[in-house]
Amino acid sequence: MSTAALTAAEDWELDFYSRPILEADGRKRWELLITSTPAVSGDAPFRFAKVCPSGEVNSLWLSQALAEAKEASASGGWGSPVRLRCWRSSMRTMVQRAATEQDLEVIASRRTFALLDWLQQREREVYPQDEGFMAGPLAPPPAPVTTPPVPLPEEVQGDAWSWAALPASLLLEASEWPMSFSGLLPVPDGIDPDASVPGLRLFSQSRSLAMAGWLGGLEPVRMVVEDRQLVLEAGQDDRWLVSDLESGVATEIAEALMTSQQQVRGLQFIAIQASPEEQTFGGFWMLRDIPMA
Repeated sequence: MSTAALTAAEDWELDFYSRPILEADGRKRWELLITSTPAVSGDAPFRFAKVCPSGEVNSLWLSQALAEAKEASASGGWGSPVRLRCWRSSMRTMVQRAATEQDLEVIASRRTFALLDWLQQREREVYPQDEGFMAGPLAPPPAPVTTPPVPLPEEVQGDAWSWAALPASLLLEASEWPMSFSGLLPVPDGIDPDASVPGLRLFSQSRSLAMAGWLGGLEPVRMVVEDRQLVLEAGQDDRWLVSDLESGVATEIAEALMTSQQQVRGLQFIAIQASPEEQTFGGFWMLRDIPMA
């Protein structure tokens, strides 16, 4: 196992929830999924899956399962995790209690892109093979209640911003760029290296480093255009207003984000620099707009 993989294993992504499978007792199956946040280098992440008996869905069972996962991670050469990202708000309290027992820091965040990819793969290829699979249309989950976005914290507001695009191939080199803060992701396999990845550039001549530190703490997830506003979704359910947009600009950005979903699996980026000419970054984050199951 490489040093890069050991570093990446310090962050885990977790989902503890019911699946579209009926057990013999007529109850839905509950399952714990854990993956380490993959290294940009492409090293294989740590993965752990465990079925929970429907009568034991509680923080005690989850704490014991987390202990098993830590042992499995250590024995496989991944090292011990430090931070645990949980994206389902409905499970946050239970996960928090269990993680505290295992000395793990919980971050309420939707920056769980590897987990969501894995969950979608299991929904396509694994769960339908089970004899208890609930085939056919399922009742949709309750629609999340979206709150109006609030202005970005003053600490993240720069002097100016611009909309930009980078070829996907260039992001393969991002780990070599000079930057103080970062949130890089592996570029998904199978995308056209010449396809454009849209993104936001924020500029501040005097505060780019401080801005980058603040933005990382917000756990940026994706950008969307709503009602001629550029909105940054972050954390578990935070929504930040980046800027009001003119009609033509709103249409242009919305189209770029839609194309990103179709061509580069929702990749986006946010860059913070002192000026448009600056060759170093106060911070650089890769984001993804992918469905939350």
